[in-house]
Amino acid sequence: MTYALDPELGPVPNGVAARERGDWRALRESGNAGQAYLATLVPPAAGVTTATHFATAPDATAPDATAPDGTAIELRWYTTGATARPGPAVVYAHGGGMVLGSLDLYDTLLSWYVARSGVPFLSVGYRLAPEVTGTTLAEDVFAGLTWLVEHAPEMGVDAARIAVMGDSGGGAPAAGAAILARERDVRLARQILVYPMLDDRTQALDPARAPYFTWTPDDNFTAWSAVLGDTLGTPSVSPVAAPARLTDFAGLAPAYVETGDLDLFRDEDIAYARSLGAVGVPVELHVHPGVPHGWDRFAPDAHVSRRAFGDRLRVLGEL
Repeated sequence: MTYALDPELGPVPNGVAARERGDWRALRESGNAGQAYLATLVPPAAGVTTATHFATAPDATAPDATAPDGTAIELRWYTTGATARPGPAVVYAHGGGMVLGSLDLYDTLLSWYVARSGVPFLSVGYRLAPEVTGTTLAEDVFAGLTWLVEHAPEMGVDAARIAVMGDSGGGAPAAGAAILARERDVRLARQILVYPMLDDRTQALDPARAPYFTWTPDDNFTAWSAVLGDTLGTPSVSPVAAPARLTDFAGLAPAYVETGDLDLFRDEDIAYARSLGAVGVPVELHVHPGVPHGWDRFAPDAHVSRRAFGDRLRVLGEL
């Protein structure tokens, strides 16, 4: 099959600078630099305030979500302050292949979402691999979710209208948190997964798409190796860490899944959406033609990007 890049995208970052396969430090360094540049392309958002909350007292030194191992997880709350009664909210897991990215690097993007949608966001500073591994990243995001549920009245949030959302590498801990929510009887309104990274077994099976990869198979191996270590590709991988490993999709939150047909993650994202739909979970799937991974961030004014952002804002408005 022949593929073609959407002509509105212009020059595509071709897989970033060459890096040695398995070198997570180089991936983190170059990836963080790339995310810092992408943040400058986000339109400014007015009227959004941010705050960090504390677990036990205003003068506590540790932020206020506590993971199962007792580690404090930093949370950043974004709001327009415009809601007069309890409303929806989103718990967000930033992208970065689970080895890079930060609250700060996603500050402008989340401010934009909140300004445009009016829906407050709680950004979770989940710990990154390889400093932590396995299911820990999803547990950190779930800690943010449970914190918001517990503090919903004081935050002006309807606990029945909370969604989890993640893009790229943040899609795995976001989807993993949705699995934990089902297992632990925490109500979740929706899971919003934007070109999510879900399957440690993914390889570049279609060489015709390889020239368009902005996240390469080597990047994918490096990142998943950092997350899973020696268990990478083995049957022992938990679906909470790599959600595509899940075999029972029943009872999961309704999903919005989005990917591009030139994205390395395309097939795993389509498969995940199909698995959800096969057991009756409501799912909305978008496969955008002619776009690679992260296209909306480096070409935000392209028609396909505006359409994708519009779909996400619509879904936020439906919470």
